[in-house]
Amino acid sequence: MKKRIERINELYHLSRERELTAEEKEEQARLRREYVEAFRANLVSQLDNTYIVDENGNKTAVKDRRKQQG
Repeated sequence: MKKRIERINELYHLSRERELTAEEKEEQARLRREYVEAFRANLVSQLDNTYIVDENGNKTAVKDRRKQQG
């Protein structure tokens, strides 16, 4: 993940200096997509392991609440 972010940043800085080639633009778009997908998957995983405790001490999994809401 760290190398992916470093490469995204490299391409960004390069784009500030000159026009990116078609291949570099494709790589940048692909890396950004992969990063966003990994970020979302990580967030969903965290939410799936998160519980809400009500005033009576009852635990409800966040993933269960998402299913109830639609």
